[in-house]
Amino acid sequence: MTSVPHHKITSEHLARKAVVYLRQSTPQQVRRNRESQHLQYAMAERARKLGWHTVQVIDTDLGNSASVGTARREGFEEVMASVAVGEVGIVLSREVSRLSRTDRDWCRLLEVCQVFGTLIGDEGHVYDLSNLDDQLVLGIKGTLSVVELKILRMRMVQGQEEKARRGQMLKRVPVGYQKTDVSGSVVLDPDRRIRDAVARIFQKFREVRTVRQTFQWFRDHDIELPANRAQGPGITWRAPTQSFVRDVLANPFYAGAYVWGRRPMETVVVDGKVHKRQGRPRRAEECRVFLPDHHEGYISWDTYQENQRMIRRNSLNLKADESVGPSRAGRGLLAGLLRCGRCGRKLHIRYWGRSGKAGRYLCKGDYDAGGEYCLGFGGAMVDRLFSQKLLQVISPLGAEASLQAIDELSTSGNAELQSLRDQREQLEYEARRAFEQYNAVDARNRLVASDLETRWNTKLEQLKITKARIADLEQTAPRLTSDDEERIRYLGKHFEELWNTDSISPVLRKEIIRAAIEEIVVNLNIETNTLKFVVHWKGGAHTEITMKKAEPGNAQRTSMESLDIIGAMAERYGDDQIASVLNRLGHRTGKDMRWTQTRVATARRNHKIEGQKRAKPNPDVLTLNQAARYLRVSHMTIRRLKEAGALEVRQVAPRAPWEIQRSDLDAESIRQIVEHLHRTGRLVIQGGSAVEQESLFTENKGVDNARHHA
Repeated sequence: MTSVPHHKITSEHLARKAVVYLRQSTPQQVRRNRESQHLQYAMAERARKLGWHTVQVIDTDLGNSASVGTARREGFEEVMASVAVGEVGIVLSREVSRLSRTDRDWCRLLEVCQVFGTLIGDEGHVYDLSNLDDQLVLGIKGTLSVVELKILRMRMVQGQEEKARRGQMLKRVPVGYQKTDVSGSVVLDPDRRIRDAVARIFQKFREVRTVRQTFQWFRDHDIELPANRAQGPGITWRAPTQSFVRDVLANPFYAGAYVWGRRPMETVVVDGKVHKRQGRPRRAEECRVFLPDHHEGYISWDTYQENQRMIRRNSLNLKADESVGPSRAGRGLLAGLLRCGRCGRKLHIRYWGRSGKAGRYLCKGDYDAGGEYCLGFGGAMVDRLFSQKLLQVISPLGAEASLQAIDELSTSGNAELQSLRDQREQLEYEARRAFEQYNAVDARNRLVASDLETRWNTKLEQLKITKARIADLEQTAPRLTSDDEERIRYLGKHFEELWNTDSISPVLRKEIIRAAIEEIVVNLNIETNTLKFVVHWKGGAHTEITMKKAEPGNAQRTSMESLDIIGAMAERYGDDQIASVLNRLGHRTGKDMRWTQTRVATARRNHKIEGQKRAKPNPDVLTLNQAARYLRVSHMTIRRLKEAGALEVRQVAPRAPWEIQRSDLDAESIRQIVEHLHRTGRLVIQGGSAVEQESLFTENKGVDNARHHA
């Protein structure tokens, strides 16, 4: 090949290699704009015409942008490294803008080329950096390249924003919608199966109230959801992922709102390098374009906002001013609902005590910075107070709720059944279409006929499996009996009784109270030592509640009368028997609660009273029941012996069990009375009158009847 001499090219330049640098900004340009690639590759031929025999083509940056904050360009770095070691005589690119779109990279290249005497060439010119005029021309071209990029981007963004303000900037509508060809407006997808599937996501979320449980329901029941294809138009049905369910629930488009600029690009410096990344999603109202009522939605805007509040509450937020949102197994009924009226922080709950179940609500304040807690109070009395307030509100609605529960339980399998029936209808259509295609093909064209027959059989097999699942579900679907309905109605009418039992788990209690209460703002009046709660109910109503703050430490003491009874009975009796006696006598704990075995044990421990969980057996001391069995007489006989003074009975406290010495029951006087009673059926106490006594044994009863008739 005959070289074309150039006055700026020397033999020293030709002794080195020529480098041809190629770049296109996006992968789409690489795939579609092939002509630009051909023109750039043709620069290798230009290098040979200029006299170079060794030509290196660097095309690793095809599809990489050269703007600020983009990914590292390996091809450009390779060019810089080759120039820096003196291997390059000329760097060729069809346009200088291919080399760089930033001032920083452009200046680096010019500086290195000037130091090592490397030429720069484009389609029509060769530039020598040792020449001042060439430096000036390249500087102007580099500046124009940077400005051109900014102008193009500005025009593009302005055009997109203007189109977005009209609500027409829709590259791809979410699944469940379609864009009309005529006016460009957005309408619901005409496919009923797709519409029902999308609507079912929102229905299930309102039932289970968490993203995780919504996703889990679809996975557990093996129900597929529609999704846009990754490449090209069309819908594909597949098992959902949790991120897909979350994106659907968080997308304001399904509430009929159009937003643009929800996730803007932001530029950050990481390890001294500039990077561009997509920012966090903004709330719909904070986006650059927000058009409510833009199209028909699957849910209302109020429902969408309430759903987002649920999702935010359920997220595990570990910031200092937030508490854990979702309902958990702890006993703190108001955890996550209380907010401090002083500093606005969320109150969190801590559990104390030996069992770790005594809750206390706390606002950290500036405690982490070496200060004090802003607010703190015991949780037990507050939880009981709000339980009473809640029961006053919802107990009258118990009957209506029970009827609604019966209706929902009777149709609990309808969602899964309807999804499978829609799937069956779709498969029947696809099977018919596959058969029509198979039936229309020429049977002699076996290659085509075989493939169409395989498709037809596949659809038939899928249809068979779906029909079998529907049949199994229809047979195993739970059906409420009349007894079940009656029990549900009973629970609705007696909801308050059920609430105070252990049948309801702490998680269920929290879900019930969160369904009625949005937030509670609490403040403390130090002078009166009272807590003031402002309850924000769902629906917008507000209620103020005031209560006395629980006294700290041992300010709430057990009464001395109760302690005397506990001390007297603890030596022999168990905590359960002591609690029964205290309740029968009308005694209450220091917190005005009924006595239980656990509370008696706590009182003993706090006041250092020795005792035991269960009563100690003592064969020499009998109770009323034991004494009656020992003598084989009735309880009334023992009582009459006591009233007559024939038998000594001891009680450590009123209503406490009787204590009767076995030696007293074995006394001769008691033995004679009991023997006479067994023989005659008459209770004769020395110094008293005879009393008719029912015989304890059937044989004695027969003898007594015979004597009576005789």
